[in-house]
Amino acid sequence: MAETPSVPYRTTGSTLLHPLSQLLGIPLDQVNFVACQLFALLAAFWFRIYLSPSNVSSVVRHAFATLFGIYFAVFCFGWYSIHIFVLVMMSYGIMNIASIPNIHRYSFVVAMGYLTLCHISRIYIFNYGILTTDFSGPLMIITQKITTLAFQVHDGIGRQAEDLTAEQNRLAVKIRPSLLEYLSYLLNFMSVIAGPCSNYKDYIAFIEGRHVHMKLLEVNWKQKGYDRLPDPSPTGAVIYKLCITFVSLLLFLTLTKAYPVSYIVDSQFINNTSFLSRLGYLYIVMQASKPKYYFDWYMCNRSGFGIINHSEK
Repeated sequence: MAETPSVPYRTTGSTLLHPLSQLLGIPLDQVNFVACQLFALLAAFWFRIYLSPSNVSSVVRHAFATLFGIYFAVFCFGWYSIHIFVLVMMSYGIMNIASIPNIHRYSFVVAMGYLTLCHISRIYIFNYGILTTDFSGPLMIITQKITTLAFQVHDGIGRQAEDLTAEQNRLAVKIRPSLLEYLSYLLNFMSVIAGPCSNYKDYIAFIEGRHVHMKLLEVNWKQKGYDRLPDPSPTGAVIYKLCITFVSLLLFLTLTKAYPVSYIVDSQFINNTSFLSRLGYLYIVMQASKPKYYFDWYMCNRSGFGIINHSEK
């Protein structure tokens, strides 16, 4: 196999950690990504303890989550993060001025159209594959959230409850979100970089401190003899998922360095390697890129977001 082509020093985000990037021999865009997630880890603990719903209002929690999310986007992607903010503001305009019967259609067309244009421009601007992490990743997550919320608003306001499934009824949004709620849902620091895509009602319940109550109602806690709402401890789940988080981080840093995506378009590799070998390498590269999403998705639970169930133990 030919020698792996060197990846030039290039980033669209902050260059503050460039010395660390050179020291570790890891591309700067990846260093910025991991640095943001490690900082988000600390912020999530602080968010859960000091900005809990019992200590501050939901407005403060929304504002904190939004501002930190915006900072992370700018730090990682620089001025290219403007694409994220443009899409968010365009979609919020549609959310407020579009008629309910068409709100989901307009939101889908605009979000998917803008995402498609950004993907096309990314191929030419970045020569496709130079950067492992770029603004198109968060843009895809935000597109999912925009379209999901638009359909849920359409279900909640524009359709009768009897026409919806049980899941649609549970997730239906009865009121159009405010600007702060909309920005917080799309740009919060827990999911802005790499997701995951969550449902709007679940996120709002988390911000307002109702998420535990909602899950406990599903297990009929009153019928099981509780005289008050129990406060489930997240310690065990957090420790377990922290282990998965750092294993994912280690895999991401090692695999992406060993199997760079830029090698796929290397002319020598294309000319001297069989189709099946190239296909196999492509599969390995795809698997190598996954751990960064696992790393970020488990981050949500650090702040208390993502409770699935409650155990009597």
